[in-house]
Amino acid sequence: MSDSDQGSTDGSRGQVEWLRPLNPQNPHMNSSGGRAAIPMNVSFNRHELREIMNLYGRMVAAGEWRDYAMDFSADKAVFSIFRRASEMPLYRIEKDPKLARKQGTYSVVAPMGQILRRGPDLARVIAVIDKRIKLVAG
Repeated sequence: MSDSDQGSTDGSRGQVEWLRPLNPQNPHMNSSGGRAAIPMNVSFNRHELREIMNLYGRMVAAGEWRDYAMDFSADKAVFSIFRRASEMPLYRIEKDPKLARKQGTYSVVAPMGQILRRGPDLARVIAVIDKRIKLVAG
């Protein structure tokens, strides 16, 4: 395809304008030679997902929870927990790195937006929604 064919969006030929990298030799570099800004999403790492999925598996086995969703954006990562797939999330486990030095990276949020617990340690933060059976000595 020649350069004259590209860029035509008038509908006469039905062609779409082609996207070209800023620097053809290296698409991750801008035309002046510096690194191009690539937006990075915040996500959960393997250890964080293991903690969350262990809790999720226990609660599914107990019949409390049925579905989950994960959302990743440039600001924060969210693990939403549902009792049924067609309703609002029962809880949201959020990771917001911007709050790491203030209140803590992790938080558990209730359906109406109330923050149940916030802190730097994920295991301690999600303990607020972990309903383990406890042995009572009597």
